[in-house]
Amino acid sequence: MDPHELASFLDEQRVVVCATIGRDGWPHLMPLWYVVRDGELWAWTYASSQKVRNLERDPRATLQVEAGEQYHELRGVMFKAEAALHRETEQVAGIGADLAARYGGADVTEEVLAAMRKQAVKRVGLQFRVTDTATWDHRKLGGVY
Repeated sequence: MDPHELASFLDEQRVVVCATIGRDGWPHLMPLWYVVRDGELWAWTYASSQKVRNLERDPRATLQVEAGEQYHELRGVMFKAEAALHRETEQVAGIGADLAARYGGADVTEEVLAAMRKQAVKRVGLQFRVTDTATWDHRKLGGVY
C-alpha cells in the first residue's frame, strides 16, 4: 500500500492487535482500539494490564491491522514499533476523548473530557513509534499468486 492507501485503511479499520513480549519470552497478543495522530497509532489501556508490564520491561511491540475473508481479499499492515508510555492525566484523557470521538461519535466537550479524566487516572497512554512497516493487499494481485 502506498502512504495514502495505508492512511485510508487505518481510518476504515477499528482494531489493532498488539504483540508485546512477556516475561517468559512468549508473545502476548491483545486487541486495542486506536487513533492515528501524525501518522502514529495511539491507544490507552489499564495501567495494571499485562501489556503495560511487558512494555515497561521491553518497549518493542508488533502491531497488526488486517482485513478480508477470502485469500484474494486479504490486506493489512504490520508495524514494528517502540512504545512510549504516557501517564500524565491530561494527555491520557485526551487519548480517551479521541477514542470516544472515533468509536462512539462523541463530540469532545468539557463534559467528555471530565469523564475521560476520571478514567485516565487508572490508564496509560500508548504511543507506538514505528521503526518498520510491511503492508499487503491481495486485491492487487489480480488472482495471480
